[in-house]
Parts: sequence; structure tokens; C-alpha cells
Amino acid sequence: MLRKRENWTSQLGAVLAVTGSAVGLGNFLRFPGQAALYGGGSYMIAYLIAFVIIGVPLAWVEWGIGRYGGLHGYNSPPGVLRKFTQSDIGAYFGALGVLMPLIIFMYYMIIEAWCLQYACEFLFQQVNNGGIEAYKIHFENITGQNQPNGYLLKNGIFNKTLICLLACFIVNFYLLYHGITKGIEKFCNWALPLLFIFSIIIVIRVLTLPAQTNGRDILDGLGFIWNPAQPPIYSPVDNTLIVAGKTFIEGLSNSQTWLAAAGHVFFAMSIGMGLVITYASYTRRSDDIILSCGASCAANGFCESVIAALMVVPAAYIFLGPEFLNPDTLKHSFTIGFYTLPHVFDLMPFGRICGFLFFGLLFLAAVTSSISMVQPSIVLLEEGMHIKKTGSIAIVTIICASGSLFVFYFSNGTKALETFDFIIANLLVFFLALFQAIAFGWWFGIDKGIGELERGSRIKFPKLIKFTIKYITPTYLLVICVAWCLQSLPEYATKIGGDPIRRLSVLVIAVVFLFICIITTIAIRRWKKEELIQAEISKTDSI
Repeated sequence: MLRKRENWTSQLGAVLAVTGSAVGLGNFLRFPGQAALYGGGSYMIAYLIAFVIIGVPLAWVEWGIGRYGGLHGYNSPPGVLRKFTQSDIGAYFGALGVLMPLIIFMYYMIIEAWCLQYACEFLFQQVNNGGIEAYKIHFENITGQNQPNGYLLKNGIFNKTLICLLACFIVNFYLLYHGITKGIEKFCNWALPLLFIFSIIIVIRVLTLPAQTNGRDILDGLGFIWNPAQPPIYSPVDNTLIVAGKTFIEGLSNSQTWLAAAGHVFFAMSIGMGLVITYASYTRRSDDIILSCGASCAANGFCESVIAALMVVPAAYIFLGPEFLNPDTLKHSFTIGFYTLPHVFDLMPFGRICGFLFFGLLFLAAVTSSISMVQPSIVLLEEGMHIKKTGSIAIVTIICASGSLFVFYFSNGTKALETFDFIIANLLVFFLALFQAIAFGWWFGIDKGIGELERGSRIKFPKLIKFTIKYITPTYLLVICVAWCLQSLPEYATKIGGDPIRRLSVLVIAVVFLFICIITTIAIRRWKKEELIQAEISKTDSI
């Protein structure tokens, strides 16, 4: 049964919205951190291969699936995938496309609040100089990771991070309340260009940095991020080995590098999570979605492999040296952004301005992504339960606020945040992505699927990508998934099983998923009744 549905006001609006969904903290914060953790150039090669084999083909798949479902009156992942596969199985896989962005939103808002707080501190000169150790302590105080659980709530509303978190919620749900065209599209139309302007300013500042007293210059930083072979690093004091070197082959032989790169492609491009499907469902029958998808993928790839690669890691390399760009020092991918780069900005000319622009950029990028994360759950309640928008937003707000406060409260060791991220970004996303690739290439039929993509297109779909979608992408996904389960899952399962906070975090995810599955079951029954009624009406009209 066809329903009244919103559409993007223009094809450019759709491209900017999908690009905004993809361009976020994954591009400007997680990606540079991952590149530093996994050896610079070797990670870049693994990422670019995963981008071509997984990212771009799956993006086209999701645009095709999304518009197909939208033209039949469905915008939620369960509704779209049920219609696309003509099976209730598709609806329950679609439920994963509601769960994943909802859980990500819960902890993503915490990180978004960190970005807003840092931007304000740089703007109002509230960050004290004191080297990396001082910024590390500052970041740990903001996150509460070395404090008892509940530490961040001890000052109540006077906690600056909690105030920033509240501000982020207000901004996100204000935009969502105003809908697809007046809220999300309107915001992305000016936020994305502003984001690119900010990033270009910082890149120019980094590329024009003079050589430092330590002898390193911008070419050394660019060499680290683009060269898979890395020379050994020795201490200038006693000539002891600080960082072991590696050859070209050694740099590319680390399986963890390939697994990390493949996993990051999903996070960075917002694929395999139900977001692109939902946004693409608002496109028109005549829109050129092959071109739109290509444009959004190109913009996303440019932000990561060019802008972020030039902006963050080379600056950190110049001022801090390769001895800081390794797993033992950085620990996790957020480190380079929150306590390494602030120190870099202190050492740069006009560093305070660059610091404000950088964290302001992160905040804008985070908002363009986070507003997409709750749209699938809102629209599921609207079309599946026939709840009005205000009611749907209220329900989702309560769920998201509860989840964010859970992560905010259990801050010690960032265990809740890391568990949420592990379950979603490293596990469930592979299942939904693999299902979509098989559904498009084999269940629906690759030729029929390409026909849907070419509807309204000015260009023919590349035959090589057609072959990739049907054979290479699902095979690559399956191999990566199996390899990851064999290498990493036992370790993480032991870690979760031995920690009550991590087990509680898994329980939260399970409860939310159960709620979504119940809503999906009710929605399926409603949709079947509507389809029967529509069939009866059509039969009567034909008589």
C-alpha cells in the first residue's frame, strides 16, 4: 500500500544529506587514529582496497534497495528490506538497520559532546598549555575513564560535558522534528560546505608548516601516512630502538590492518547500518541515483584519504615524532584527536584558531551524521505503528537519552562505550552488509537490481562493479567476517564475559533489539493487512 511520503527537494539535497551522514567523526577522528595505530601507509592501502571492493559497491546496493522500497511506500529498513526481498526475513534483518544506528547514536552523542566542549574551550581560551600529559589528564577528566563510575554526574548539571551533551541532544532532535526537507536537508545544505571550508583552512595551515627544530618537516609526515615501508626509529639521546621498522611486505602482511580497514569502511561510509537505505528511500523515481551515490562516495573518500590524511597525522608526526604514533602510546583511535592534536595546535602559529576550527569541524561533521542515526527508528514507529512524528520522536528521545546516560555513567575505562562500538561496528554490521549483498545480487537478481539503479540514470552501470557486487563483495565480506571471528572474537568474548559492566552493556543492546523486533513484528502484521485491503480495492476497481 503506497503511503504519502517525503522527498528530497533536489538531487543535490539527497547527495549532501547522504554525504553528511557518512562524513563525520569516522572521517576526521577515527580514520587518522586508525591510520596511526596500523602503520600509516600500509593501512591506507588496505583502506583504499576495502573502499573499492566493499564500500562503493555496497553503497550502490543500498541506494538501489532504498529507492525501490521508497517507491513502494516504505522508508524504514524493515519495511524496505521486506518489500525488496518479498519476505519477512528481510524485515528482521532490517531491524538490525534500526538497532545499529540507534546504539551508535547513544555513544556517538558523548563523543559529539566532547567535540563541542573542546571547540568552546579553544574559542574562549580555556585550555591550558602543558604538553601532551596535561591534555591527556584533561581528556581523561572529561571522559571520566580513570574515575569511578558516576564520577561525571557528581556535579550534576554544572558538569560542562553534561551541558554539552544536553546541547547536542537539543540540536539533533530540533533538526529531526523539522523533518527530511526543512530539518535534515536544510542543515546539510549549509553545514557540509562550511565543514569543507574549515577543513581546507586547516589543511593549508598544516601543509605550510615550516621545518621544526627536531629536523622533521611536512614531507616526513606525508611519508609516514603514505609509505607502507617505515624505517626504524632510534632515540636521539642514547640511540636505543624506539619504533621497529618494517618493509613493504611486512607492512601489508598484518591481518589486523586489513580487518581494521574493512571494518572502518562501514563506519565511515554509513553503509551496512540502515542509514543509506533510509535516506535513499526518499529519492524520486526520476533521480539519477548512480550519479548521486558516486558523488557521495567520492566526497566521503576525499574527506578521508585526502583531507584527513593531510590534516591530522602529518601534523602529529612533525611535532611529536613517530614514537608517539604507535599502539602503545595512542591506545585507541580517539587519542590522536583529543590529547595529541591540542598539543600540536599549541605548537603551531595561530594554533588556537586552528584548534577551534578543527573541533568546530568535528562537531559539525558529528551532527550531520548523528541526525541520520535516529531517522530509521523514528520512521519505523511512524509507518509500522502509525504513531505521529511528535510521539515517535518522544519515544526515540527517551530510549537514546537513557542509553547515552548509561554510557555517561559507566565511564570508568570507557567500557560501556567500547562494548557498544565493538558489538555494532565490528560484528553486526558485517551480517547486515552480507545479507544486503546477497539479497541484491542473488535473491532479487543482479540484472533486475541494476535495472532499478539505472532507472532515471544518465549513465550505464559499470559492468565491473556488477561482477564485484555479485561475486567479489560477498566473498570478501565472508572471508573478513570469518577471519575476524577466528582471530578476535574469542578474545573479546572472554573480555565481555569477565566484566559485569560489559555484560550489562550487551544486555542493554539485547533489550533494545528485542523492543525493535516486537515493533517490527507488529508492523509486519499491519503491512500485511494493508496489502490485503489494497489487493481487494484493486480487484474491485478492475471489475
